[in-house]
Amino acid sequence: MSHSTHTPAPRPTAAAGSPARQDQGRPPREAEDVSRRLLESSAMLSYDPATEVDWDAPLPEDAYGLNPEWSTLYGTRLWQEMTEAQRVTLTRHEVASIMSTGVWFEMILQQLVLRDQYVRDYATAEFQFALTEIADECRHSIMFARACQKMGIPAYFPKRPVVELARILKTVGNAEVAYGGILVAEEVLDVMQRDAMRAPNVLDLVRTTSRIHVVEESRHMRFARAEIRERVRRAGTLRKRSSALAIAVVAYFIITSLVNEGVYAAAGLDTRRAVAAARNNRHHHAMMRTGSAPLMDFLGTSGLLTRPSSAIYQRVHML
Repeated sequence: MSHSTHTPAPRPTAAAGSPARQDQGRPPREAEDVSRRLLESSAMLSYDPATEVDWDAPLPEDAYGLNPEWSTLYGTRLWQEMTEAQRVTLTRHEVASIMSTGVWFEMILQQLVLRDQYVRDYATAEFQFALTEIADECRHSIMFARACQKMGIPAYFPKRPVVELARILKTVGNAEVAYGGILVAEEVLDVMQRDAMRAPNVLDLVRTTSRIHVVEESRHMRFARAEIRERVRRAGTLRKRSSALAIAVVAYFIITSLVNEGVYAAAGLDTRRAVAAARNNRHHHAMMRTGSAPLMDFLGTSGLLTRPSSAIYQRVHML
């Protein structure tokens, strides 16, 4: 398994020279300034999963799929009753479900960003980083798909009503709602993957894919935050309230879709009992609240954390 931390050779980027084409004498917008720095970062440090991940390495039988503390059953009585083999199997199916949900939402994300950047000024760093992000997401989706395939786990999909509702989001979502949904998905995955990449008892396959995703998604999150701040700055009170609610609804469906109920049957567990245990797992609830704290702080300072939206975040233990 490759654990190299070298800096790959910079990939060609269309960003070269773009700052010089900005209007002279005009202070750059935050999104443009941030995008320029992110383009430079992308050129210096990006990964190709096809070569960074050792796809041929065997998978140790005793290695978890994610940090067990992030398992939906960790800390419950059912977890104590499970065999070690069941715990390993469960966490591998949980991480595969999370990856599958990640691929699903990354496909939505790409469409949201493309729609937002349609007929924008191609010379701007903002436009060029948006396309760089889409290219990153394409590689990430393939990486997660190959990881699930390597673990021998079929794709897990959100429930059909969620899939259909998402068609509305990817068609009409725009401005801070689009980037807010993107930020929610990336922030939640980021916290889990930072723990996974540092855990020695987790599969090297997952640790490496997590490291790649964390590095590149950190740029995507900075971009989304800059875009949200800029869009909200121009929004009135009514629009902020409606956007806050819309982002919370998107967050609800993302969080509730991360771990498919089928993972419990795959581990040889009684699905009904396992679902009930996961739903009432205070340890996992605490992990979610801690991991979501920076996101909630950002939404609060951006005026996107209202009483109705807070009630939704509380239902999925993000607040």
